[in-house]
Amino acid sequence: MSSDQPFRAADAPPSGTGTPDARRLRAVLTAVSIALMAVVASVSGLNVAQTHMAVEWGASQTTVLWIVNVYTLTLAALLLPLGAVGDRLGRKPVLIAGLVLFGAAGVVAAFAPSAAVMIGARVAAGAGAAMIMPITLAVITSTFPEKERGKAIGVWTGVAGGGGILGMFLSALLVDVADWRWLFALPVALAAVALVTTVTSVPDSRERPASSFDTGGALLSAVAVVGLIFVLQEGPERGWTAPRTLTGLAAGLAAAVAFVAWELRRRDASLLDVRLFRERGLAGGSLTLLVVFGVQAGVAVVLFPFFQAVLGWSGLLSTAAMMPMAVTMMVTSGLAPRAAAAIGARSTMTAGIALSALGLTLMALFVSVDGGYLSVLPGTLAMGAGMGLSMTPSTEAITSSLPRDRQGVASALNDITREFGTALGVALLGALVAGGYRAAVDDRLDGIPREAADTAREGVANAVEVAPSTGGHARDLVHAAQESFVDGWQRAMWAGVAVMTVLLVLVALRGPDGSHRPAPDEEEAAEAAPAR
Repeated sequence: MSSDQPFRAADAPPSGTGTPDARRLRAVLTAVSIALMAVVASVSGLNVAQTHMAVEWGASQTTVLWIVNVYTLTLAALLLPLGAVGDRLGRKPVLIAGLVLFGAAGVVAAFAPSAAVMIGARVAAGAGAAMIMPITLAVITSTFPEKERGKAIGVWTGVAGGGGILGMFLSALLVDVADWRWLFALPVALAAVALVTTVTSVPDSRERPASSFDTGGALLSAVAVVGLIFVLQEGPERGWTAPRTLTGLAAGLAAAVAFVAWELRRRDASLLDVRLFRERGLAGGSLTLLVVFGVQAGVAVVLFPFFQAVLGWSGLLSTAAMMPMAVTMMVTSGLAPRAAAAIGARSTMTAGIALSALGLTLMALFVSVDGGYLSVLPGTLAMGAGMGLSMTPSTEAITSSLPRDRQGVASALNDITREFGTALGVALLGALVAGGYRAAVDDRLDGIPREAADTAREGVANAVEVAPSTGGHARDLVHAAQESFVDGWQRAMWAGVAVMTVLLVLVALRGPDGSHRPAPDEEEAAEAAPAR
């Protein structure tokens, strides 16, 4: 069977529904974009309230981190199973149910009297988000005609990529001008608006696969995702060789291997046909999103302490400083479909990855304490532009590799790849920054009192906090910590450049070429269609 067919996801629209007009399509895109914004805003928004929660409830740092991380953990674990449920039961009803659950969980969290109630609310919100996130993309791929689909996916990827930073900024603003509990007002309001627009605008679509639901694959995928993301979240905090970390790693890897073996056994009845990873579209798109989102998350880990501890900015101003990168990312995501149509998906992805690598290089070369924000701004803009160009064709490559009856699964796979990349980038680049800082600061602590020096070795924020207690050494200690952080920054950025360079070569040689091998149901349809 020839594999020179153009990229296309599900044949849209579903049979019997007719092609929606332009106004209806805009309404659908608005609804799913608002729903997606609610989800991604909640991923990062609670980070700005960690100190407030710890003080109000007397919670330990471990408990606070669980409040923040359990949302992402639940979301990632349930993406594949609930994406498949949406394909079977109907994407619109599952999206509506997810919005109701997500909004209700947000209200409970806003009034949570204890850390335990907050954790429960965050678990429920993560489950609701897992119903929302894959369905929003599946609605696009199953509703929009092929000529409009790329543009719609560009908007979706822009919201998915830049929405987290925008949500964090608005959350930080609410915390600054009101109370930390008001940060839940944003996702709840977005969910309410999305619910109304979904009910009135989004058409329902569902498939009737011949096979039964893959319960075994769903359970194994959940265990694998939880285990591996738990390791990435807990490793930097507890230590990579801690018993809980190693237990999570063993469980995650064992479940992942068992999942692959189980899916190969079920073949066409599987939750996710892992054989499709032999295709350039699915493999190249997934790898690109994994790396690009990992590097972006790692850069964010570096930027915030630079703005706050090195430049002395507030949390709100630090978040605002990230907005140019987010806006650039969202703009270029919208332009990426035109570029892909003009020069091809592979060339567009290659250009995006090259721009991202350039951004990392600029940050590594020019970042400095004295240069301040302007020393990193060009690099962040290039990084944002590169991400926008690479994300949209990568996402379309993934969704185009699976048939119409698996679009919820395709969308969920796209989302899981992003979540894994984010966790991986935070863990690895964060560790590189921390290690580089400690190695550099040791040589700059001569003459600093021992107790203060030990505190300074823990991180740049710790050094700035302890500096006033060192008397006449305060300025020297702060300067030493800031310069050491920049050294750690450069180490992390050069590591990112190396990873991006490898990805650039792989995509340039083996990336999606604008075609994919049709999935089994597409092959049958093509063979049955009369010759023109």
